Amino acid sequence: MSVGIVGLGYVGLPLAVSFAEAGEHVIGIEVNARRVAQLRCGESYIEDVPSAALQAVSDRLEPTTRIAALAKVDAIIVCVPTPLTPNREPDLTPLVDACQAIATVLQAGQLVVLESTTYPGTTRERALPILEESGLRAGVDFHLAFSPERVDPGRTDWTLQTTPKIVAGLTETCGNAAEALYGLVCDSLVRTSELESAEMAKLLENIFRSVNIALINEMGELADRMGIDIWEVIDAASTKPYGFMRFEPGPGMGGHCLPVDPFYLSWKAREYDFSTEFIELAGKVNQHAPYLAVEKVERKLNDMGMPVKGTRIGVLGVSYKAGVGDIRESPALKIIARLGQLGAEIAYHDAFVPSLSQFDLRSGSLDEVLEFSDVVVIVTAHPDVDHVGIAERHQVVDLRGVTRRQRAKARPAQHVSLKSVKAA
Repeated sequence: MSVGIVGLGYVGLPLAVSFAEAGEHVIGIEVNARRVAQLRCGESYIEDVPSAALQAVSDRLEPTTRIAALAKVDAIIVCVPTPLTPNREPDLTPLVDACQAIATVLQAGQLVVLESTTYPGTTRERALPILEESGLRAGVDFHLAFSPERVDPGRTDWTLQTTPKIVAGLTETCGNAAEALYGLVCDSLVRTSELESAEMAKLLENIFRSVNIALINEMGELADRMGIDIWEVIDAASTKPYGFMRFEPGPGMGGHCLPVDPFYLSWKAREYDFSTEFIELAGKVNQHAPYLAVEKVERKLNDMGMPVKGTRIGVLGVSYKAGVGDIRESPALKIIARLGQLGAEIAYHDAFVPSLSQFDLRSGSLDEVLEFSDVVVIVTAHPDVDHVGIAERHQVVDLRGVTRRQRAKARPAQHVSLKSVKAA
């Protein structure tokens, strides 16, 4: 089987390499010519794809900007971004452009699969009519399916191969074709009966996390005002063997999924005269989290008898999650911007992010940033950084709870008689 991947980013490139490693010929379409040049030289720009892995499949992976190359593949997978407009409404421009381009080269018998996260109905209502402008009929002349991506950058315990893959087809035959395709690279497939079910399942996954993160952030703010250690509360609650799932507070959400995807469903819900209040409220709480983080820095400086203006602040970690260099929607960007507006002098250290061009900043060494700083703010707790040791020697605002005092692990309950307690 030959496979075409449209969009070689965080989703598309790992998928392309996986199919190539499975022995399939892959044509990767990428509009960014610079990226295509890098890939042809065997240089990866995605952390989850080592350059060595890319080089190992160079004879089976053909990166190009030419959409016409898709005319000779058996399956086409669309992995383009689905961002929000400035008004926080779905921006399907990349998806529509991709479908329009595919329609110009679509061949009878081909399978087209959308992986881009979107609202229920997109595949049927938006992609299908555009693709049928080719003169071919979906479900008759070509197959159409949806299979949402489940990529978590930097994760190694669950991979593309081992994470169950949801698939849905426009027709039964379309679904069978999608299962045959993903069966080449995925151990487990989950079939839904409708395209819309698969589209909504992806949104539910992310909305579940978004709502729970908002809840724990709100609980964290309340605990802070009450003088209660929220981390001890979470540790204690996590000992319950059922009915509780651990979430932790932080400076805000980042990445492409959680800050964006829930609003796709809330936007679509308006069409049905329905208000998704939990989604909207969670979005409000999570968007405000970076500003609460800045307030914590201000309180720390106030305790030190220092104003924000003119104070040298070192930021540790600017990517949106530990162990990766992805800064999409990272709360660190809002925190740095706000502290800069208040007049602080900023330096940062992040071994995964060499520069922040929007702030004209470059990552300094850990020692340089610590020496520079009057106060250090832990925004993202990357591995291999001794945050506890830093807190022992410097003024620190810990937004991730990694420097909190060590508490004894929960011990199994032991029978203690009232008599023995009185004797003691």
